[in-house]
Amino acid sequence: MTVQAAPSATVEANFDGLPGLTHNYAGLSWGNVASGSNARAASNPREAARQGVTKMRRLLELGYVQGILPPHERPHVPTLRRLGFTGTDRQILEQGWKQAPSLMLSLLSASPMWTANAATVSPSADTADGRVHFTPANLSAMLHRSIEHEVTGRTLRATFGDERYFAHHPALPCNEHFGDEGAANHTRLCPDFAGSGFGGAGVEVFVYGRSVLDRAAPKPQTYPARQTLEASQAIARLHGLDPARVVFVQQNPAMIDAGVFHNDVISVGSGSVLFTYENAFVDHDRVLEDLNARLGGALQVVQVPAMAVPVPDMVRSYLFNSQLLAHPDGGMRLILPVEAQETDTVRDFLGSAVGPSQPIREAVFLDLRQSMRNGGGPACLRLRVVLTPDQRAAVNPGSLMTPAKLDRLEQWIDRHYRDRLDVDGLQDPALLDECRTALDELTGLLGLGSVYDFQRE
Repeated sequence: MTVQAAPSATVEANFDGLPGLTHNYAGLSWGNVASGSNARAASNPREAARQGVTKMRRLLELGYVQGILPPHERPHVPTLRRLGFTGTDRQILEQGWKQAPSLMLSLLSASPMWTANAATVSPSADTADGRVHFTPANLSAMLHRSIEHEVTGRTLRATFGDERYFAHHPALPCNEHFGDEGAANHTRLCPDFAGSGFGGAGVEVFVYGRSVLDRAAPKPQTYPARQTLEASQAIARLHGLDPARVVFVQQNPAMIDAGVFHNDVISVGSGSVLFTYENAFVDHDRVLEDLNARLGGALQVVQVPAMAVPVPDMVRSYLFNSQLLAHPDGGMRLILPVEAQETDTVRDFLGSAVGPSQPIREAVFLDLRQSMRNGGGPACLRLRVVLTPDQRAAVNPGSLMTPAKLDRLEQWIDRHYRDRLDVDGLQDPALLDECRTALDELTGLLGLGSVYDFQRE
């Protein structure tokens, strides 16, 4: 039987991104093995969006608070105008495909669906002013993602608009020094989770790939380290976090070179549980000792050894790109992609490490193949926001999902989404009008107002 989250409880809500109408496989994300290996394959945007809705519906059934963040406008004509293309929208698209086809692929990406990269969020129990703080990620490492933060910021302000409860910061300066990838490199642990749940003061863990100023620090040799220490430090200051409750940890550069482009591909934490791969961090054992000390000895580590799950299996299955959610009996529930169940070593490890007497009580597998082929699993698709009862009541009501709202969302998807999209389809000038018509209707369904550029002209 479903047990719904009590309205009087502080909860960790999940705000999922919805795959957009231009969901495609362009292989844009250097360092993301799945993205590169599926480049140029035909996609199914309708199926991708329906899989996202099915995921949200399943979490609702399990009793979690589920919200949504909408897709972005694509292709992004405002960026083309900034880059010197002129004329009507259709003329601009024609010029773009003739003169800069690789640029067009970047401006058609549906990557905002992965809302783990949308922002870094600090709950009110951790911040100096007692409000929930949001900083949109600048995503400066990749062109196709660096154009997201302005619309993401508008969407977050429309979703969490009450200034009594929510504080919004602009994205950090978009440059190499302050490369910020959002919550994909951030997690929060709760020392007193057994007593106060998500409502107590937490320990915020920022994982970075490189330091701009520390030239002696180890660096990956093949793939880029996207998150900088300097960006993480800036966000901690902006959010008014207590330095005693903040930990900065460097990701193991060898793992980045193995395809672990964000920390949420190699570890995930919630409550007092940290689910991690061995040697995920530089000076890994010391990091675990430090975290345990800051949690007053309450840290529960579920560590996967490389002997049990080799690195290629870990990366391919997206074992750690999973949602770690509070289980009704006090432990944790793990939401995984079906690829994890289909990988022999991963399935065997989970069979021995998950159970009623373990920190992780249960594993639930979901089919998110359309997203997975582009390198995004369950954790990529959600932004975690801890909300007190008053804050939950102040969220834009249209953004919080119910079964009936998900029914309407599926009907909207079936009206507007294509069931096949390849390179030829991406060049169809009608795609822009289809996208704008659909998004204009969606913002009405969600009650968000005018968040897109085309709605503000």
